[in-house]
Amino acid sequence: MKRIGIGFLVLVMLTGAAAFVFQKPIGQFAFERAAQQLAGRNQLASLTDGLHIGLCGTGSPMPNPQRAGPCNVVIAGDQVLVVDMGENGNRNLNLMGISAGDVDALLLTHFHSDHIDGIGPLMLFHWTRGASTAPLPVHGPEGVEQVVAGFNAAYVLDHTYRIAHHGETVVPSSGGGAEARPFAIKGDSATILKGGGLTVTAFKVDHDPIRPAVGYRFDYKGRALCISGDAAKSANLIAVCRGADLIVHDALQPRLLKEVEAAFAAQGNANTAKIFHDIQDYHSTPEQAAESAQAARAQMLVLSHLVPPLPAAYLYPAFLGDAPARFDGEIAVGEDGMLFSLPPNSEAIDRRSLM
Repeated sequence: MKRIGIGFLVLVMLTGAAAFVFQKPIGQFAFERAAQQLAGRNQLASLTDGLHIGLCGTGSPMPNPQRAGPCNVVIAGDQVLVVDMGENGNRNLNLMGISAGDVDALLLTHFHSDHIDGIGPLMLFHWTRGASTAPLPVHGPEGVEQVVAGFNAAYVLDHTYRIAHHGETVVPSSGGGAEARPFAIKGDSATILKGGGLTVTAFKVDHDPIRPAVGYRFDYKGRALCISGDAAKSANLIAVCRGADLIVHDALQPRLLKEVEAAFAAQGNANTAKIFHDIQDYHSTPEQAAESAQAARAQMLVLSHLVPPLPAAYLYPAFLGDAPARFDGEIAVGEDGMLFSLPPNSEAIDRRSLM
């Protein structure tokens, strides 16, 4: 036994020494393999026809290293639409194997900073990864023109640098930036895009005092999904999303958030405590989101834009509270990289992770 122990120790030492001596070539080889996999990964090519939604960001403005800001990617046939683009959303699209060069348009639910602060990287990669000859279309309610103009102005100098460095073939000067595509909703909802078998409906939600604020419904080949954006419990969401297979809904758990509010108050940080107090009245709780999904007769509820941050899945039951008792379908706590696939003319919902 003693000889075996000494022999094993010697083997471990020799292995460690070899790894150190050959660290440079081993590292070079490992990096080459990783670069090949990264460059060659195209998740869209592997998807079968159907309606898919990927979560490229499930977080909020509160710091959470596991979650990017609000970001969703909807794939219907050969159409790729991103809904909201929070911080690091474009990073996650890349990690999920979805190139910004393949994105057909960005849809914004409203103009809170955490839903738009990732637009710069998305429009840059849309241009440079796809040699795009036209700016990224950005659809949104009234005010989207101002948001897009601001990002375009901020990136003007960067565009000149890239054209001068890489040339018109790689980065055509006509393709940089973004183009606002505003829409108006007369009544409670409106069809804003239709084609290729896909219908996109924008609908008003309650996110007072933020107006306008909308959610989106996507219908494709007998399947439907809804994205709430930021919304308190909304009768209009229930009405427009009735019969949807899947609803992605923002969720804030007041019981947990009050602990964060109290911690800042105890530190004497009254301003931050007031912010955490104020945000509790314009998001849905997990329980309210579950009630909405039940009333809409949805098959699955996916909670996203999670407040407060959830650093571990162990906290999910505390976050959900009584939500499972209020919805007959499946509830999933969203995580960055999740993909939900809805095959045509079916009731199946397949789930996997792309990160």
